[in-house]
Amino acid sequence: MPHNAPGHSPTRPNLRDPRSAHRRAILGAWLTLWLVVLPGAVWGKTAAKGPAVENRCGWFVNPSPGNAWLIDRDGEWTVAIQGGHQADGDWPPPRGEKEWVPAGGEGDPRGYGYGCACMKVKTDRAQMLITRIVSSQGKPLSQCRRDRKLSEPSD
Repeated sequence: MPHNAPGHSPTRPNLRDPRSAHRRAILGAWLTLWLVVLPGAVWGKTAAKGPAVENRCGWFVNPSPGNAWLIDRDGEWTVAIQGGHQADGDWPPPRGEKEWVPAGGEGDPRGYGYGCACMKVKTDRAQMLITRIVSSQGKPLSQCRRDRKLSEPSD
């Protein structure tokens, strides 16, 4: 379009010109790259931080030394396997003798068995592993028993 054509201003671009639209798209892509993507990569603030912390509540089962699982609405999560995987962090303490079901029907409240717990954890969803326990807290047995999606473990 000639510079002296009607409706054309030398100081104002013609927004209907396809070349202008293409130039704006390229400029927008470069600005996004420079203002969003590159600073994150340089300063380590990209989305690749690792798994987020999740809050999971359910039956915490510790049937024998070095073995533990959390059974929640999504399934059975491995916390520890004797001689194998061990999640980093502390296991939930039982709330008390009445809130812990000992394995085999007898034992000390800190012995083997199961109870109800809520845990803030990092997981490996593909393998159903709890990789890190950020925090954990024993809950009343009634909390897990009321949840219709959870079945109480058997001895």
